[in-house]
Amino acid sequence: MNMNSTFFLSNEARKPRWVVIDAKGQILGRLATRIADILRGKDQAYYTPHTDSGNYVVVINAQHIVLTGNKWSDKIYDYYTGWKGGYRTASAQDLHAKKPTELVALAVQRMLPKNILNRQIIRKLKVYAGENHPHKAQLQTSLQTA
Repeated sequence: MNMNSTFFLSNEARKPRWVVIDAKGQILGRLATRIADILRGKDQAYYTPHTDSGNYVVVINAQHIVLTGNKWSDKIYDYYTGWKGGYRTASAQDLHAKKPTELVALAVQRMLPKNILNRQIIRKLKVYAGENHPHKAQLQTSLQTA
């Protein structure tokens, strides 16, 4: 092997797999960092930061996620609608009651780098509130993690 050359992963050499992660009883921040690393490909030996070298991630049981401390009431998610007076806020508890999958998706998206690859990487994340998901065919040849 030539030690004076740099390895660049091409799109043709990329072989993404599907990973299932069960979020039941797991802490949101620790789970989100693990998912972000898998989506970017940082858990693999051939990681290259400028290409999409990660795997697909299916998160099940997102409604059973755990937040530590007083984050259920104190953590505020805010956004702006674009209209005058359109600043909206919601606590983590309110957001979880409306959309249980949104907490996990937002936590992972905010841990990804803010660059052009962000949208491409976040499309590989599939979050489901319960145990059922439509990706059984892709998972037959993949690995499952707890």
